[in-house]
Amino acid sequence: MLSPDQVVEAYFLEARHQLLEVAALLDRHDAAVAREGRGAGPAAAAKLAVLRQAIAALGDDRPVQERTVALLEIFARI
Repeated sequence: MLSPDQVVEAYFLEARHQLLEVAALLDRHDAAVAREGRGAGPAAAAKLAVLRQAIAALGDDRPVQERTVALLEIFARI
């Protein structure tokens, strides 16, 4: 079993990479909106809303349930 410090050291770079990928997706979307002058269609907008809900759930310091379960429930909506 890993200690709290070992968990962070073992998984930090992978988590950082994945968060940067999400940020890049949102940046690409914003650039497309600026370029085309319109937002995403209904299906894509719903997916973006789900991503933003998931990001908010990750920021909760005291989640009601495990973060993984919360995210699975959020992603089940699409």
